Amino acid sequence: MTSPNPTLAERIPVTAETERAITRFLYDEAELVDNMEWDAWLETMHPDVYYWAPVRENRVFRERKHEFYPRGTSVYFEENWEYLRQRVFRLQTQKAWAEEPASRTRHLVTNVRVDGREDGNFNVRSNFYIYRSRGERYQDHISGERRDIIVRDESARCGFLILEREIRFDMATILIKNLSLFY
Repeated sequence: MTSPNPTLAERIPVTAETERAITRFLYDEAELVDNMEWDAWLETMHPDVYYWAPVRENRVFRERKHEFYPRGTSVYFEENWEYLRQRVFRLQTQKAWAEEPASRTRHLVTNVRVDGREDGNFNVRSNFYIYRSRGERYQDHISGERRDIIVRDESARCGFLILEREIRFDMATILIKNLSLFY
């Protein structure tokens, strides 16, 4: 797979209509997670999905381009469709200790940037902010950037599928109690 973060020279412009449709897809996907519609959310993933979050390391300015570990090295999580399906299944059993009581979330997706790819798919970068509350006193604020490769699929519920999602957390030290959410 090619990088979901092309240089300016590699970017292929898309129509405003395509950009709006993909942005709406991302909003709809976030709503599915916030509403705990796990099966429907899983349907937004391509069968060959690669869903991962590299570890981030604090670096001096001259080394900042190396602050995220590369694919295949140190990650917070690295999942395919089957792993995501298992996570969804666990959430549905209501016995996933990390989500009992269940988190209430609000995903805000912003700054969506869409570029075409030579293979007809789309490189999509977006920023996210997630507010999560559990119980009466437990709250988290999680932010970062997502780098997606999105595939058009007219047979899919929302018209698109996520082929790859890289989650880049803004924090180098993650202070939340678990990473059980979907980003």
